[in-house]
Amino acid sequence: MTNSLSPSKDSKEAIKPSNFLRQIIENDLSQGTYADRKWAGSPGDASHQSVGKNDPAKVRLRFPPEPNGYLHIGHAKSICINFGLAKEYGGVCHMRFDDTNPEKEDTEYVNSILDAVKWLGFNWNFNAVEHLYQASDYFEYMFDAACLLIKAGLAYVDEQSADEMRRNRGDFVTPGTDSPYRVRTVEENLNRFNEMRSGKLPDASAVLRAKIDMAHPNINMRDPAIYRIRHATHHHTGDKWCIYPMYTFAHPIEDALEQITHSICTLEFEDQRPFYDWLMQRLIEGGMFTNPPPHQYEFARLNLTYVLTSKRKLKQLVDENLVHGWDDPRMPTIAGLRRRGYTPQSLQLFAERIGVTKSDSWIDYSTLEIALRDDLDPIASRASVVLDPLRLRITNWDELMGSGHKEPCKAPLHPHIPERGQRNFSMGSQVWIERGDYQDTPVKGFFRLFPGNKVRLKYGFVIECTGCVKNEQGEIVEVLAALIPNTKSGTPGSDSVKVKGVITWVSVEEALSIEVRIYDRLFTEAHPDAGGRDPLSVLNPNSLKVITAFAEPDLNNCAPDEKYQFERHGYFVADRMDHSKNKPVFNKITGLKDQWNN
Repeated sequence: MTNSLSPSKDSKEAIKPSNFLRQIIENDLSQGTYADRKWAGSPGDASHQSVGKNDPAKVRLRFPPEPNGYLHIGHAKSICINFGLAKEYGGVCHMRFDDTNPEKEDTEYVNSILDAVKWLGFNWNFNAVEHLYQASDYFEYMFDAACLLIKAGLAYVDEQSADEMRRNRGDFVTPGTDSPYRVRTVEENLNRFNEMRSGKLPDASAVLRAKIDMAHPNINMRDPAIYRIRHATHHHTGDKWCIYPMYTFAHPIEDALEQITHSICTLEFEDQRPFYDWLMQRLIEGGMFTNPPPHQYEFARLNLTYVLTSKRKLKQLVDENLVHGWDDPRMPTIAGLRRRGYTPQSLQLFAERIGVTKSDSWIDYSTLEIALRDDLDPIASRASVVLDPLRLRITNWDELMGSGHKEPCKAPLHPHIPERGQRNFSMGSQVWIERGDYQDTPVKGFFRLFPGNKVRLKYGFVIECTGCVKNEQGEIVEVLAALIPNTKSGTPGSDSVKVKGVITWVSVEEALSIEVRIYDRLFTEAHPDAGGRDPLSVLNPNSLKVITAFAEPDLNNCAPDEKYQFERHGYFVADRMDHSKNKPVFNKITGLKDQWNN
């Protein structure tokens, strides 16, 4: 394989593992399959493209979501595949909205999709040209294609009821039955189709069907419907149209108009590929397009445990207020993952690691979190935060350090990047510690605070626990300890006292009160809708816990969406919507280790 066919990369970028899509693209490039394509600067049919020059893009791919909901983690995989391959092989990935269904689509979803793709690090520009398209802009072309099929005797208007069409379709062992309208003349079909377009027929009274073979072994080839009537206002075209193409008809035409070379989709469309190819050949024969046509390739969709990727079911969660919107950090939407604290790089890394295959499989959620940690660990600043506060009082502080004395302490912003600098805070006679760091009667292997034991307050002094104070209900309200002199971290002789336990803390006097949102999995079952189960029946009632925590003072200066490792606890992010200097709000992104395999 020559260098010219290899993915473009700089000298420092690791060679990416091959997969069947990369192999297909490299083979097409080596064979010059699409080398003679013309590009007139915009989508169009054969006559439009014929006046163009040789296409400067070696490959053209597309990402074609329907704007009927927010994109989710499965779409993130598809985005990374399509935009990533286009970039690797010197081509372009078109951003296209498949807006052929006027009843479910909305400009809110359009804007959210554009934002998600950009946030993931991709764009649709090539040679200073923006390739942003909408299927609805091609409706006239699609109508012409349908008329071409009718004139060739390859399509007819069927006025059977939906039930009749369903019964006459047959099944996997029984061939279908021809519609009584299948024998209509070309003139009759053209007239009736124009009446459909002009609004003379009510919804569901007629469809245009391709005339292929009602006995075809692939049921999708048994005269599939290609146009239906919908008297509904379209978010982009308004009331100009009352007939709309079916997705399986529109999709290949959109690809051909845009000169797409490799039309990559998920496996559920594999059975539709024969119709894709049939339609392309018929439209080439009719002169609308030229060889070679786009080709469809399928890969396995992302199946992630504890996650739903059905837009309809995700919309139900939003509509029924079971989550706090499409960007709720418990949602698998890209907007939700972003607000949770996931980074574009972590999602790209995850997509690359799980690879591209043609066989369905389940990916454990921990795989996604591993990619996240691998991205966050080298970039996230560190901070000391106490999530479950218990007061600790150093009883001999005033005697040894002076009444009201504040001892300056420091710690690295990042332990492996000293040039990032230091964070500064102080210690006084009272600090907050984690409630779990004290036990009256320690269990075996417990090395933190209990009467008589010594521990180090991280970045501070060694102390010896002397007991605790309890309230009338027997609850521990304060831990008592004595400071051991000359043991401050970073000073001579600080290691003269050996301890097995090191605990984090925050000064009571300097502590910043913050709201922390602890997120868990949204469902209690790994496969929430398995076997037709209603996923709402396995919603996790404890998927969100909101607590008040205490943080070191430097966190008062953080900006929304800034990410930290709270030492001992995991990775957290300042909420991009609710966080402010007056009301600090942090979301837990993930723990320091796998929390899903339990």
